[in-house]
Amino acid sequence: MSYKIVAKYIKDLNFVIDDPKNFFLLTKNISNYKIKIDIKSKILKEKTIEVDTALSLNSTKSDFDKIDVKIVYSAIIELGINLSDKKELERIILVNVPTEIYPNIREIFILLFEKSGFKDVKIEKIVDFEKLYLQSRN
Repeated sequence: MSYKIVAKYIKDLNFVIDDPKNFFLLTKNISNYKIKIDIKSKILKEKTIEVDTALSLNSTKSDFDKIDVKIVYSAIIELGINLSDKKELERIILVNVPTEIYPNIREIFILLFEKSGFKDVKIEKIVDFEKLYLQSRN
């Protein structure tokens, strides 16, 4: 697995709770929301790829008012392998890079909630991207 993260940054950040009613509903019903992770990538130039890992909070019930909480964290990676090795490249993009940057995303996500008045935000400390990768392949 030959790659190196040369840059990482917050590419997009939305944290919108549009009224007090939604704030209090979210406070009472935080268990009715779940974390969604989405990973996208694009080639910037030969052996350089941008990997965007998005973390968002989504309601599990359709009758809840919408809140918009989403972080897109971007990592620019340089590869030490040939782009034709698709299996290895897929593993780097979907497992290795997200595993390496997830602690940063999690920290930002929790900080946003804590600074917005939510004290007991629980989000998994570790995400098994290997397991998610294998599930998506089946």
